[in-house]
Order: sequence, then structure tokens, then C-alpha cells
Amino acid sequence: MKFFSHKTLLATLVLAGASLQMLGCKPKGSQAAISGDAALKTYVAPGKYDEFYDFVSGGFSGQMSVYGLPSGRLLRVIPVFSVDPEKGYGYSEESKAMLSTSNGFIPWDDLHHIALSETNGLHDGRWVFANANNTPRIARVDLKTFRTVEIIEIPNSAGNHSSPFITENSEYVVAGTRFSIPLGDNTDVPISSYKQNFKGTVSFINIDKNSGEMNLAFQILTPGVNFDLARAGKGKSHGWVFFSCYNSEKANTLLEVNASQKDKDFIMAVNWKKAEEYLKAGKGVKKTVKYTHNQYDEKKHSATSTTMNEVLVLDPKDCPDMVYFMPCPKSPHGCDTDPTGEYIVGSGKLAATIPVFSFTKIQKAIADKNFDGTYDDIPVLKYDAVLHGEVQKPGLGPLHTEFDDQGNAYTSFFVSSEIVKWNIKDLKVLDRVPTYYSIGHLSVPGGPTRKPWGKYVIAYNKITKDRYLPTGPELSQSAQLYDISGDKMKLLLDFPTIGEPHYGEAIPAELVMKNSQKIYKIEENAHPAAAKGDNYTRVERKGNEVHVYMTAIRSHFTPDNIEGVKLGETVYFHVTNLEQDWDIPHGFAIKGANNAELLIMPGETQTLKWVPEKAGVFPFYCTDFCSALHQEMQGYIRVSAPGSNVPIIYGTGTIKAAADYKATDGKTK
Repeated sequence: MKFFSHKTLLATLVLAGASLQMLGCKPKGSQAAISGDAALKTYVAPGKYDEFYDFVSGGFSGQMSVYGLPSGRLLRVIPVFSVDPEKGYGYSEESKAMLSTSNGFIPWDDLHHIALSETNGLHDGRWVFANANNTPRIARVDLKTFRTVEIIEIPNSAGNHSSPFITENSEYVVAGTRFSIPLGDNTDVPISSYKQNFKGTVSFINIDKNSGEMNLAFQILTPGVNFDLARAGKGKSHGWVFFSCYNSEKANTLLEVNASQKDKDFIMAVNWKKAEEYLKAGKGVKKTVKYTHNQYDEKKHSATSTTMNEVLVLDPKDCPDMVYFMPCPKSPHGCDTDPTGEYIVGSGKLAATIPVFSFTKIQKAIADKNFDGTYDDIPVLKYDAVLHGEVQKPGLGPLHTEFDDQGNAYTSFFVSSEIVKWNIKDLKVLDRVPTYYSIGHLSVPGGPTRKPWGKYVIAYNKITKDRYLPTGPELSQSAQLYDISGDKMKLLLDFPTIGEPHYGEAIPAELVMKNSQKIYKIEENAHPAAAKGDNYTRVERKGNEVHVYMTAIRSHFTPDNIEGVKLGETVYFHVTNLEQDWDIPHGFAIKGANNAELLIMPGETQTLKWVPEKAGVFPFYCTDFCSALHQEMQGYIRVSAPGSNVPIIYGTGTIKAAADYKATDGKTK
């Protein structure tokens, strides 16, 4: 994200000075800004639930965190794009495929934005989508299990920042590339040839309305600009998506200077209904690409990765009336549609005003061909022809806007470190409150939908100097909760966050918790290595591998004594949690393993791969405190020298050789 520029060097210094002044002269201590009844409004008594879930991106942690509002209590960290040793994500054999890409296994990414699924323009509580900003990907988390169940890679993209923004019936999530790059067969070109050879794309990923499964439906080729954010139209503007973009100068070096030359960049308006018509008419061109589609099967408790090889691409030059540019000052970040779908708010990071565009005027300008020339052969709508109006002197560094249910907008201002409330129709500023400090995105529960829930606005901040106890060179990341139920906004609460809280979306808890899954039914476990009872446990040698089919139940493993493994063999522990009770996962770890633990939900099977590096006896144990005898939930595995004649024996309580077990359902035992 780019916040400062060149040409405005003097202005920037003034802004920075103002910011520093604000940091140095904050309002008479943080306590002065907190309303007297803040504690009462955020207190959630023991045993009571929060009113909202707040799904917050973890920024460079690559994860998503879930908080309860209004308490700000951390409820869960969901591993998405980064390995998580706590949950075994990316370490268990079943989850590794989730992090496969066309570049191989990638254990990390940078998660910036959240999008909750919608039906009829309202949050429906089924799925939450997230973007990977580094290796372009979109993930889907199932809100029944709070587990990442799907990740799709985005080809022809570099830096998936403008993503994943969703249409009002979850027809698509969209993704615009942050970096334009050379595309096609010849990508080995001079960087200085940016203006001739670099192109961008925006991608439309279709969502199956029943299963949620994602499919890369098509891409649109664009000029070589940088896409920042996006929002889908709603209501009267349903069928359109608006993408903010900067670097209309097509600079390839020192962008903080060279990409800020023009007074206006663009918001790109895409008519995706028209794009669908062109696809049906055969205008899409198949391009050979390579990308991965990873899915987690909740019955088999395993992920698979599929390599895809082509994508349909539409070129605006062949598809008139599909794409338009609207001038927007200056280096726009947010481009947010209000609940009616009539107004589109542009937030130029370096702009002194906030332009508000009218969808009705956009349609008239298109019909009248009221253009201000073209940009790479794409029509540019006249600024004045599509403008509803400008919010004057709103603040410094506008970034992002969301809305309440009373016709008001709330815009974050990074440089002046504040939230400003203004009226959408008359564009008058109504209120402003400081944030602590340097807010990025903000969120109103339901704010991106047709019917916001209002009540709160949450600030996701970049700097937290003097807000928490110091923790060395880096301080805690932070969000802040404000009451917006009255005419004036009131600060209620600070709460620390995981990673950078880049953006979040909040939803009433009642829409999610009623569907929450408590266990995986053991009889539905279709994992090929599941042991659905102690009678199915066994140890088998397959070539140079030893497979341990193990069960876990309070408070023992079966088997818990294993001998006969030889140094040089690879051991796979397939552990099935037999519990059928809510909130009784079991963990599994072995001493000296060059791996993480497993965390196995009730009824689930997970596998840990272990390559012993020396002979001896190695303990294993349950890592998740599960009962009064949790400490006794342990076992041993013996590893002997290569060529040893130690037979495979195993058991719990009674230890037998593999050959001594009677056969059960064709299995050795």
C-alpha cells in the first residue's frame, strides 16, 4: 500500500508533521477519549456470548483471527496460508496439499482482506474468503468448522491485493493484480519496456451456490496499472464491480514519485454481466497457464491438489461496453459502494477531498458516450459527468469507507489518524474521532452489504505506541472499537490482534453459531487409514515404510507400545480420534521428531510422518490437555539398528506380535 508521494513532497512533510504533532499532542491522554460507560458496553459476563464474530486478516502472519465483539476476546486463529504447528496445518500429511502452488509448497503468505459470503446482498454466515497477497491465491473457510477447505491460485497475476471482494449473491469473488507484469510466452523482457509489455488482469472466481466450490471463470486483460482494492455493486449496480487502481503513469521505478505524477488515477468499472454475454458468444480466448486448486475433503479429512492448465481471457478491445475508467484523485485506495448501490466512494490516499460517484450518472454518461478520451483504448468517463459530489476537507489520507443503516459513511484517514463520519447524500461531515494510531481499514458490521447492522465501527490500526505494555522493538498490533449508535462516535475499547489487522468483517454471531459443527461422526470417516475402533488398530510394514494405525481416546493411545521399526525406515502415524464429544481434540507428538504436532478433532484422522535419526526408544504423548489422566496418555516406540531381527510387536496393555492378531475385515489382526 502506498501512502506518500513525491510531487507532494512539501505537502507530505506538512502532513507528516501534522501526524507527528497528533502523536505528540494526543487528546489529553487516551482516557479522555473514552466514554464513561465504555466498560459496561464492552463487558460480556462469564458464560455469556459476544454479539458479533469479527473475522480479521492476520496480515503478514498469513492467518485469520476471530474475535468476539464487543469484548474484543480472541476466539480462534484459523490457519489459512501459513503453516501452523499448533494445529499441525501444513505439517500433517493430510494438510500439506493445501499449501501447494504452481511454484511448489509455500509455507507462508500475506493475508490482507476478508469477504463474508452473501445472499441477496446480506451476509449469510456460510463462508469467509481471504486473499494471499504474495503468491496470488484465494482461500475459502467453512464457517461450520472454522477450517480452510479450499485454496485456488490465480494465474496471470502478481500480488493479489485487490481481492477477494464478493458480489451480492456470492456469484463471484474478484481479484485484481497488484503488480502488472509481462504476460504470454515471452516474459523475459527489459523492465524498462514496462509501458509496452506489462499488463494487468482482473479475475472472476465463480462460487458454487450450494457447495461453495471455487472455479476460475474468466479473466479480463487490462492496461499495466496497479490494482489496489475493489467492491462489487449492489442493488441497482448489481452486475458491476469497481476496482481502484493507481500508477496510471505506468512507472516501473521509484513509484512513490513516478506513480504520483497525475492529479487523477482511475476507478475501473467492469460490467460482469456483459462479460458473461461475451463468454457465451465465444469471445473468451483460452490461454495456457498453470495454477493449483486445493480442496480439503471433510469426510476423508484430507486435502488434494489439482493442477489446472488453462483460463478464459477477455480482452476489452474485443468486448466493447464491458470496461470503463472513471478519473479519481489521487492514488485511490478504497472504492466502496453504499448500501443502495447508487454511490461509489473513492478514497485517494493523496487527495484533499473524497469524490462520490453516482451509478445513475455513470449509466447516463455511458449511454451519452460522455467520454474524456480513452486509456489504452478503454473509454474514460468524464469526471464531472459521473460525480455525485465531493466531501470537502474531510481529513488527511482517506483510505477506506463503510456504511451504517442510517445513510452515513465512515472513512478512515491514515495520515490524520481519525475516523470521519459524513452523510452520503449531502456530503456534510458530521463527526470525527481520533484513532490510536494511523488507521488503515475500518469495518462496520454488515458495512459492505445492503443492510448494515451498524452499532459499531472497528478501526484496524498500524501503530500502537503507548497503548500497551512495551514488548521490545515491536509493539502489539491493535484494533479499536467505537460505538456509532448515537450522533457522535465514542471510543469503547482497544484490543490487541494477531499480525497486522489489515481488514475485517463482522457478522451477528447468531448467523454463524447455529450451524457450528461439534464433531466429525466416526461412522462417516472415509479416511483410508482410519481406525474406527481399537479392533482396527495395527502396525504394518510396507517396503521401507511402517504404518501405525492408531486410535486416541481418553486417556490412552492404541497401540501405545510399538517395537520392530528399523533405522532408515519412515514411520507414518495415522491417528484417529474416537471421541464423539464436543471440544475433545487430542494432540499427538513424538520426541525428537523434525515435525510439528497433530491436533485431531473428534472423529477425525490425521497423519504424522516421522523419520527416526537414531536407534532407541522414543516417547510419544497427547499434547492437548484432555482429561484428568491426560499426563498418562502416552506411549513408546522402539527403533532398532538396520538389519535388526526385532519383530514388529505392538499393543496397549497386552503386547503381541503382528502375526498373533486375528484377521478382522481382511486386516491383519
